[in-house]
Amino acid sequence: MSSCVRTFGEIDRGQVAAVGGKGANLGELGRIEGIHVPAGFCVTTEAFDQVVTRDRRIADRIDRLSGLQPGDPQGTAAAAEVRAAIDAVAIPDDLAAAIAGAVAALGQGSAVAVRSSATAEDLPTASFAGQHDTYLNLTGSDAVIGHVRRCWASLYTDRAVTYRVRNGIDHQQVRMAVVVQQLVAPQASGILFTADPVSGNRRVATVEAGFGLGEALVSGLVEPDTYTVRDGEVIAEAIGAKQLATRAVASGGTEEQSTDTAQQDQAALTRAQVLELVALGRRIEAHFGHPQDIEWCLVDGGFQVVQSRPITTLFPIPPSDDGENHVYVSVGHQQMMTDPMKPLGLSVWQLTAPRPMHIAGGRLFVDVTGLLASPATRPGTVHGLGTSDPLIGDALQTIVDRDGFLPAPVDDPAAPPVGPPLGGPSEPIATDPAIVADLIALTQASIAAVAREIRTKQGPELIDFIEADLVSRRAEMFASQNMAAIMAGMEATWWLNDHLGEWLGERSATDTLTQSVPHNITSQMGLDLLDVADAVRPHPDVVAVLERAERTDDDTFLDELPGLPGGTGARDAIVAFLSRYGMRCVGEIDISRPRWSERPTLLVPVILVNVRTFEAGEGGRRFERGLEEARAKELDVLARLRAQPDGERKAEETKAMIDRVRTFAGYREYPKYGLVSRYAVYRKALLEEAGRLVDAGLVPAAEDISYLSIPELRTVAAGTPVDDGLLADRKEAFASYARLSAPRVLTSDGEAVPGRYRRDDVPEGALVGLAVSAGTIEGRARVVHDIGDADLDPGDILVTPYTDPSWSALFVAVAGLVTEVGGLMTHGAVIAREYGLPAVVGVERATERIRDGQRIRVHGSDGFVELLP
Repeated sequence: MSSCVRTFGEIDRGQVAAVGGKGANLGELGRIEGIHVPAGFCVTTEAFDQVVTRDRRIADRIDRLSGLQPGDPQGTAAAAEVRAAIDAVAIPDDLAAAIAGAVAALGQGSAVAVRSSATAEDLPTASFAGQHDTYLNLTGSDAVIGHVRRCWASLYTDRAVTYRVRNGIDHQQVRMAVVVQQLVAPQASGILFTADPVSGNRRVATVEAGFGLGEALVSGLVEPDTYTVRDGEVIAEAIGAKQLATRAVASGGTEEQSTDTAQQDQAALTRAQVLELVALGRRIEAHFGHPQDIEWCLVDGGFQVVQSRPITTLFPIPPSDDGENHVYVSVGHQQMMTDPMKPLGLSVWQLTAPRPMHIAGGRLFVDVTGLLASPATRPGTVHGLGTSDPLIGDALQTIVDRDGFLPAPVDDPAAPPVGPPLGGPSEPIATDPAIVADLIALTQASIAAVAREIRTKQGPELIDFIEADLVSRRAEMFASQNMAAIMAGMEATWWLNDHLGEWLGERSATDTLTQSVPHNITSQMGLDLLDVADAVRPHPDVVAVLERAERTDDDTFLDELPGLPGGTGARDAIVAFLSRYGMRCVGEIDISRPRWSERPTLLVPVILVNVRTFEAGEGGRRFERGLEEARAKELDVLARLRAQPDGERKAEETKAMIDRVRTFAGYREYPKYGLVSRYAVYRKALLEEAGRLVDAGLVPAAEDISYLSIPELRTVAAGTPVDDGLLADRKEAFASYARLSAPRVLTSDGEAVPGRYRRDDVPEGALVGLAVSAGTIEGRARVVHDIGDADLDPGDILVTPYTDPSWSALFVAVAGLVTEVGGLMTHGAVIAREYGLPAVVGVERATERIRDGQRIRVHGSDGFVELLP
């Protein structure tokens, strides 16, 4: 048969480039023993190339789609022009003859379905489900040929173009094949998910079933029967009111027909058939190696499969080969960085952390199964992680309450330890400011020593040095005195909240008592950037250069400043800021991300917000105002306590805790600053090494080292060229991980276990979260996903998925904060209290449920957000 037409028997899953994802999967399905697939053929991408992409008029119109952004109004017109050009193109005679021959081979007068099958479709990373066209119940070669052209054109529908734009897929790299398949007349049809598409649980299968063809069900026109199957047993079923069924009509095409009233409430499948179908699905899943979304038909009492595609929305599971149940907690939700990390970043953070970590979906997870199973460590684990993030704590309690999921506790004294408990009191430490000063000095000296020593290292020796230094630094970070200093401030905060709540009815007194504490490097960074704005503001030419740099993303703007009035002072202020904070960036725990010192334009939007929003001296005024408010709050609290029975004792204990929290609370931010400073030293050396590797022909580009782990990078540095296929796979995987949301808690079954705020004191319609910084503020919500896109006015409320220390520079310009991720002692909460911003964190899907520009009211003391008219 022509290379432009291939039967299913000639196709396997290795031919995606020729027949698209749908066609390749159908060919592969037919190779699985016991799986029946209606006969058919594919019109290959070679035909698409011959007719479409080699036509210069069409190719020019496809070129115009490049550079489109989601929602671009020009996209609709550009896509329509492409479709119109394809509709008008002629089909070559030899291709038409090959299609006609293949149609005849299916049987004289056979009805067929004609389905689009793009090369970026039905893949593990992008399903494109429903994005391209399907046509049912066609007869005759002329009808098939005409609808092949329509399928080609559907590659450029508005929805398909937008889907590619959102998923970063090049329009010019996608080709369209077309599947032509015999149309069966089923008694029932539907969809089988071999994993729960909502929870992600791989042990749970879901079957949806209706009468007739599956189009009414897929289109949402009928309420299907739904069955849930776990471990070979139907554990739930719901029989839908199937009032419509899609059926083929004699004149061609299909129509929705009313189902007999007596049949509407009858089950489309028996339980035995459901279990048989799920068993077939498990066979298909095992063959493809991924959970599958399967379209099936019941024909003459037997099942036929008309499509199978990967479920692309499932979060991957950390690999485990022991066959036991496991519970994993997200590290990113603790570190305020839930984006995926590249392999180098994952590898470096694994070496930094005190506990073993597991990788899944470009994120890191900690296995807490043993901690939850042991009665000795379970309460501290649930409480400790729940204090950090209540939704994690609730999800863990949900798992603890399940019968039989966690292993039985091991009482064998010879058994290996499960690791230190998460949470719990720290060792005693004196309230002495000199302790913090000494710890900071030790960190600075250690970083300076590393910076000196690393200059002499190259090749594998450099990688060995970094790995050894990370292990050494880990011991420093988690040394007893360092951890005691961190915990002292946190424990003092909890003590004050508990006791002042009990004695004075004050729930959030520490939010004021901890303003303008010493040594808070992160809050000081925001104030220092206000000083940078002071150096820029008086000079219009300098402001103009920064505005141009913001528009053009031009990092050379600093070189222009000395030639402008006031430019030298402005440049010196920015350079001084970068010398102290240039190691920071958004997602700074990922060493593969560019730092502010490398990309100073990343700071320009925040500098300009400060220039527009504030007057000179705002940084100093803010610090003094916070200090005055903290002192006034201390005097007020102590006076009110002394007026109570046993007041002197209460006041004395409270004063000691206030001194303690003000001594240690600011230091909590410093270890992260020190670590990121160290990462910057490593990164500079690694980039220099990457340049040598490029010159030696061992890696294609310097940034490619980000896709290698530390051991892999050592091998390349020793002279082994990187595998190009490995790099391509890593880049594709990273792009797919960016489209997934990391769960807080994940099981080895793949279930993303949700947590809930179990509260009944929240107004109807309000969004619930965790109260982390007191006060109530009403204003305009600014939904910001990228700090570089921030466009803020005084009084705005920042709504964002998460904040790490780099976002603190933006906090000085807003009146309140709402995040999707966070806990009482995470960075955003600490800095919000420092600046006196009402804040609620841990609000699930806040950036989806709150519209940009919408007026909201943030109840920072009560932990909820009201959406206002």
